[in-house]
Amino acid sequence: MTRILVTGATGNIGRMTLQHLLKRVPASDLVGLARDPAKAADLAAKGIEIRQGDYLDREGLVRAFAGIGKVMLVSATAFTDRNTQHENVINAAKQAGVGHIVFMPIIQKADSGFHMPQVTEEDRFVEKSLKASGLVYTLVRHPPFLENIENYAGGAPLEKGVLAPAGTGKAAYASREDLAEAHAVVLSEDGHGYKDYALYGGPAVSFADIAQILSDISGKPVPFNVLSEQDYVAQLMSLGLPEPAAAFILKWVQGVNAGEWDGESGDLEKLLGRKPTTPAQYLRAVHAPRRLETET
Repeated sequence: MTRILVTGATGNIGRMTLQHLLKRVPASDLVGLARDPAKAADLAAKGIEIRQGDYLDREGLVRAFAGIGKVMLVSATAFTDRNTQHENVINAAKQAGVGHIVFMPIIQKADSGFHMPQVTEEDRFVEKSLKASGLVYTLVRHPPFLENIENYAGGAPLEKGVLAPAGTGKAAYASREDLAEAHAVVLSEDGHGYKDYALYGGPAVSFADIAQILSDISGKPVPFNVLSEQDYVAQLMSLGLPEPAAAFILKWVQGVNAGEWDGESGDLEKLLGRKPTTPAQYLRAVHAPRRLETET
């Protein structure tokens, strides 16, 4: 069996991908890459080998990739030198004899001019580098995460209503768990080389739709209150976010309102063999226990 290495093993997506891979392949075929292997002790306890590696240390990556057939390249954090980090991974993989890289860019519509700072251009750079590398590659494109939906809705929607700039655009959010499971399918099966998957969840929802879902779950009206972009950033900052982080979230909201991620869940559903988690299912799982606590 080809050994599979997942980078970012101590982060959300990397850890979840390895956990789903454990259901599909022997632990002895799995390797996690972490800057601090001690933080992946739980994965090591399950039999996954943890190797130390840093995207900025190319020679260290070459050593870490020894004997590896497939690499899941988990995206570097925004507002770091993503191009250098990703290029180091690709070049080190090629030097170490890795055959296949799976990468998780953001979904970008072919005809769209939407620009997400530190995300869209850097993802295009990786795609270009992969195609020029001679390596087999698979692109598993992500929409926004379901786990971020309440942050986009102003941070405290049950208390203050859904707060967002005006717009009727929708997004087909997907959960990290569903995306990680799809990664595991691609990494553990043959036949995914040179494929380009758009992992939309579904159904696509607007901020008004989110307000209605939360109203249904909570049993009380949750309004959709339109804010100016300036007031929206101020609302996020009132929750403790620094201004650059609030402005970054605003860009995601602008993309949602522009319909940048309003596709259908065909690729994700096929890879999972089931319907992906819906916004209503996710929000109900988060808030139904809280409602029960307040009623007892």
